[in-house]
Amino acid sequence: MVDRVQGKEVCEAELNVLRRVRHMYIIQLIEVFDSKEKLYMVMELATGGELFDRIIAKGSFTERDATRVLNMVLDGVRYLHSLGIAHRDLKPENLLYYHPGQDSKILITDFGLSAFCRTGESFMKTTCGTPEYIAPEILARKPYTCQVDLWAVGVITYILLSGTMPFDDDNRTRLYRSILKLKISGAMYSGVPQVVFIKDSPVLQKALNPKSVMRIFES
Repeated sequence: MVDRVQGKEVCEAELNVLRRVRHMYIIQLIEVFDSKEKLYMVMELATGGELFDRIIAKGSFTERDATRVLNMVLDGVRYLHSLGIAHRDLKPENLLYYHPGQDSKILITDFGLSAFCRTGESFMKTTCGTPEYIAPEILARKPYTCQVDLWAVGVITYILLSGTMPFDDDNRTRLYRSILKLKISGAMYSGVPQVVFIKDSPVLQKALNPKSVMRIFES
């Protein structure tokens, strides 16, 4: 349920995306009910909770379990990007398990900050996202592309494997400075990660690359 006045922009952004997507790893919009003051969105039911909750419960994931999660997330992200859609707020809280079982699939959700972009063209300029997951080009106030989502995937990868945040500071200025300088504060590494591989691909090294054009993952 969304208040039409207070949540109009967020609601419109989310609906514009959800009405266009159909993918096994993306939450589905079932129906929309409109009234004078409220807009009701009926969504696909996901009963397994957030990825965030499972990270808290486990502390960290094995490389095998992390690989499974990341493959699903990357599959969904690639699909969005193929449609010219940038999520812009990927984080464990916005990744839901379809059911409570260990074999549950992941669903990407919460498209309130999403935007449409054209592949290969830097044109988005809005500063948005959750601070710890924001890509450096956004903080540098440069035009950016859908590749900001892959930076967020890199942050999620680090969290899954280490149980800690790569960039973490209560002071927003210091936090952003750490991201811009790629100064990782988590317990796993100091500096740019070099040795974490998912399916023989250095995911962290690729995703947490300050050069957005280098954040490339094979299908």
